[in-house]
Amino acid sequence: MAKKLFIGGLSWDTTDATLGEFFSQAGTVVSAKVITDRNTGRSRGFGFVEYATDEEAEKAKSTLNGQTLDGRTIAVNDAKPMEQRSTGGFSGGRNGGGGRRDDRRGGGRY
Repeated sequence: MAKKLFIGGLSWDTTDATLGEFFSQAGTVVSAKVITDRNTGRSRGFGFVEYATDEEAEKAKSTLNGQTLDGRTIAVNDAKPMEQRSTGGFSGGRNGGGGRRDDRRGGGRY
């Protein structure tokens, strides 16, 4: 069964490829992803690595936690399940829930 690890403390220079290559020391990497800012495209300083087996993931945690990758000391922990995100407390979801007229109310101009 595959196991996902959270990797913190990444350098802004770390890429998916260099992350996967570094973590392949501990076993078969199924996926390696550096999380980036959607506006700037720059690394947010953390990522995830998924291993083929739990044993490989445990080996990575014990041997690679505290090691240096691209000049930064990294932290390796079990990834937590992703939580459901809220809409920010506004009614109507992403649009904020207001400011538009319903065209069924007479078809007039806005």
